[in-house]
Amino acid sequence: MQVITDLLPVILFFIAYKKAGIFTATAVAMISTLVLMLILWIKRGKIDKMLVINGAVITVLGGITLLLHDKTYIMWKPTAIYWIGAVVLLFSRYALKRNLIENMLGKMMAPPLAIWDRLNLCWIAFLIGMGTLNLYVAFHFSEDDWVNFKLFGATSLMFIFIIVQVFALKDHWIEQNTPSA
Repeated sequence: MQVITDLLPVILFFIAYKKAGIFTATAVAMISTLVLMLILWIKRGKIDKMLVINGAVITVLGGITLLLHDKTYIMWKPTAIYWIGAVVLLFSRYALKRNLIENMLGKMMAPPLAIWDRLNLCWIAFLIGMGTLNLYVAFHFSEDDWVNFKLFGATSLMFIFIIVQVFALKDHWIEQNTPSA
């Protein structure tokens, strides 16, 4: 379910782009993100922090894109999200002494502290790399190539990165107790 809510505004952006162009797609992404936030707030009484950050970034950069009629700002949006994520992981680990990756995955696996730190650094490096790659594609390829990369390329790279981690950390997974039928 989380994957669907994370990808829904991107998918709607893609569809709107193919039908009506970058500026309509930007408005659709902004509106769909804000509607998604409202639905989750009504349904759960809270909104995930990452979705709030995403909503703020899409509102600001999407708003500037529409106001100035300049697609550059919306093309920066994925990079802003990736780099904010990297900064949050870095700051949390070294300033607050909290490993957010361990907080998220600690109930599923139990590797030593050194592996948690390496995993955190891998995520930081990956997010910085994804932000940089987004900018490279945005400003060295066509707008259409960037939109396709945003949905298919970035999503595929994220999926591959997570799958590699699952296999690399397979010895540290905690066996889950499942009730027998």
